[in-house]
Amino acid sequence: MTYLRTPSQTVGPFYSIGLDRRSENALIGPDDPTALRVAGRLLDGAGVPIEDGLIEIWSATAGAWGRSGTAPEGSFWFVLAKPPATGGEAPHYEVLVFARGLLRHQWTRLYFPDESAANAADPVLAALPEADCATLVAEQEDGGLRFDIRMQGERQTVFFEH
Repeated sequence: MTYLRTPSQTVGPFYSIGLDRRSENALIGPDDPTALRVAGRLLDGAGVPIEDGLIEIWSATAGAWGRSGTAPEGSFWFVLAKPPATGGEAPHYEVLVFARGLLRHQWTRLYFPDESAANAADPVLAALPEADCATLVAEQEDGGLRFDIRMQGERQTVFFEH
């Protein structure tokens, strides 16, 4: 009998050759008055860019979804609108990270820096130490937002179980 291995039982997956990496970066039009540009880098534990990763963002409250492959410098970007706050949680996007060496994707969140009061009341952020919260809140940069994702090491992004 021949057994086929599932993706979670193999090394990889190999995103640069085995996955349609077409980006769906723009969740809304860049001319929309609510449009925000979010850019960042996907970095490994040594701070080296991960050039063949894939970042997906989701918002159940805004009904929005996007995907961005990473470039050679590990960069990714999205044009999006801030989703509404709901259920006692601050406005945020769910973020999924797919990269080489991961047997399962990693899940984190992206919060907005101009939502101080909502972020302080958010139950997920309230359950974390301040230094960990800082890894989940984007930073203002050049009229947009910066959100770097560090897989390990110093200032490692907080990842959640799924």
